[in-house]
Amino acid sequence: MPETKAIKKNTTKATSAKVKMPKSLAKTEASSILRIRVRAYDSKILDASVKQIIETALRHDAKVVGPVPLPTEIKKYTVNRASFVYKNAREQFEMRIHRRLIDIINPSAKIIESLTNMSLPSGVNIDVKMI
Repeated sequence: MPETKAIKKNTTKATSAKVKMPKSLAKTEASSILRIRVRAYDSKILDASVKQIIETALRHDAKVVGPVPLPTEIKKYTVNRASFVYKNAREQFEMRIHRRLIDIINPSAKIIESLTNMSLPSGVNIDVKMI
């Protein structure tokens, strides 16, 4: 009679290793962040509106990070000066789009309400995300 070998299962338990996170990361994970991206063609109008947003947030005792200047997007367009013969005579035009980033940590309902009711100059685009 052939012998049957009993297959022994691996009964060792895997120990669950606890990974310690830095305190700064642990605090930001539990909190919510309101990320505001502001875009405009004119940098002076953009800076004035960013200043207005930050003053409104600080008035309600919020923690504000920024404004962080993002890279300026430059769109260049080349146009012929003449419509027919003079191909070498060209003009170049460019549009510069300036951008800023503002983070508001742990925004309250009053802060969000005051930011939505704020009137900003025309030509300023705002993108708001809750992270």
